[in-house]
Amino acid sequence: MSAANQIPASVNDEGQGILDSVSPTPTLQGDHTPNSVHQIPVQNHSQKSYNNTGNNKLLPTTDDADVLVVDWDGPNDPQNPKNWSLRRKWAATIILSLFTLLSPVSSSMVAPATGNVASTFKINDDAILALTTSIFVLAYATGPLFLGPLSEVYGRSCILHMANLWYLVWNLACGFAQSESQLLAFRFLAGIGGSAASSASLIFIYKVSFLTDFPLQIGGGFLGDCWQPDERGKAVAIYSLAPLLGPVLGPITGAWIVERSTWRWVFWSTSILGAAIQIIGVFSFRETYAPLLLERKAERIRRSMDVEKVPYREIRTVFENQDRCWRTIMAKSLSRPFALFVREPIVQLLGVYMAYQYGLLYLFLTTIPSIFRGVYQQSIAIAGLHYIPLGIGMIAAARINATTMDKIYVHFKNKNGGVAKPEFRLPAMVPGSLLLPIGCLIAGWTSEAHTHWIGPDIGIALVGVGINLSYQCIQAYIIDCFTLHAASALAAVSCLRSLTGFGFPLFAPAMYTMLGFGKGDTILAVVAIIIGCPAPWIFWHYGEQIRNKSRYARR
Repeated sequence: MSAANQIPASVNDEGQGILDSVSPTPTLQGDHTPNSVHQIPVQNHSQKSYNNTGNNKLLPTTDDADVLVVDWDGPNDPQNPKNWSLRRKWAATIILSLFTLLSPVSSSMVAPATGNVASTFKINDDAILALTTSIFVLAYATGPLFLGPLSEVYGRSCILHMANLWYLVWNLACGFAQSESQLLAFRFLAGIGGSAASSASLIFIYKVSFLTDFPLQIGGGFLGDCWQPDERGKAVAIYSLAPLLGPVLGPITGAWIVERSTWRWVFWSTSILGAAIQIIGVFSFRETYAPLLLERKAERIRRSMDVEKVPYREIRTVFENQDRCWRTIMAKSLSRPFALFVREPIVQLLGVYMAYQYGLLYLFLTTIPSIFRGVYQQSIAIAGLHYIPLGIGMIAAARINATTMDKIYVHFKNKNGGVAKPEFRLPAMVPGSLLLPIGCLIAGWTSEAHTHWIGPDIGIALVGVGINLSYQCIQAYIIDCFTLHAASALAAVSCLRSLTGFGFPLFAPAMYTMLGFGKGDTILAVVAIIIGCPAPWIFWHYGEQIRNKSRYARR
């Protein structure tokens, strides 16, 4: 039931080119012998029945065989993104990584410039000042809810490019803002466009379409289609580094821009970078969404056929028997993630812990300037260099996971008689859940005691290691648990994560003013221990039982 990459030359000769190429084993997964097309009756795809003709061909059992269903030309179809060359896959991954990096860079780049923004607009409220940074992240909780479903209808590449253009317009406008209200509004609107990259990172890492329930076997996710489960840990570790490293690179760059110029160039410079990435993407980034690619293939067949001579009243793809109406997709995207969060203990506990980690990340991003400018009396540019330890910690954690996650997974799989379990993704969470509170304590109390600046930097680096070790394990574990509904599970934790990234910087100034850095970070460390430390132990010992009782998790 697949269609050829090249339309047979004889297709206009009374459809003979079509009729001579009946596929032997129709499936939705493309794992069939390469042939051109297949005739099937008009009925539910899962309800078709076939008779074996004795010559290894399965034919419809009804006479209503006037529908042509288009699919890939078997498992080795070069038009299928999963069969792209390794070089082409990584080229597309790098381009997508640039889009994904741009958004978090923009989200945090303004952090070192908040003092200058306050002077320009006469802002005296610390919470409002922190809002100039965190409101961008608030858009992450709302943008993907409609950008994801739109990508189901119009394709990944189109939505990504249009959203990036939207981001460029409003990010550029931020540099021309004449009041704090304008700046906040423009930042939020820019964040909506930037959230498309956040959606894309989920879309392309995992095998399911973002915020939908398309089955894993027929999903259009790029990286998920490239990497096998035994290899997926490396892909997740390397690729997910971009959205975590971006918030670190942004403030470092922003601090030097503000030191040498004005805070407005923070926005203008990221707009220039975004425009360059947009140009590269337009010419180099290709569509990978399977339903759209197969629809284009079906359209080529329609154009090549002589309607009067070929006995097909309909030509459609294997995806068109699913309800891909934008209203249906939107309804599911808005309901299922929250249903998963309410009903699934896995999503609840790990989602809350991931959200807490993300909130801590943005809390540190907004308080590092106050530590090194307030306590250590350093200039804006030099204080911005102290974001480097956070980046070093995240890179080190990503490197550890990239090297060990798949090996650990394979080791426990072999030890378990070749049977894989999602829990085999969790071992690296153990050191991660310990290093995070240790880093908070070191950063807080060394700042409180006014020790050498290397003390807080060590604590900040450990915070980065702890966050990224656990963060990547949680992502891999959720996708392995909720195979068919992984996108909805990820949407649930991503929405909650964005809300904490928005909210934590707002209460941080008041907390540190009242308690100081030592006691304030001690509270953060205790909460991290309570939420995070039991999680890997609970799911290692009881994860399978929890999954067996779940409506959505993999058994």
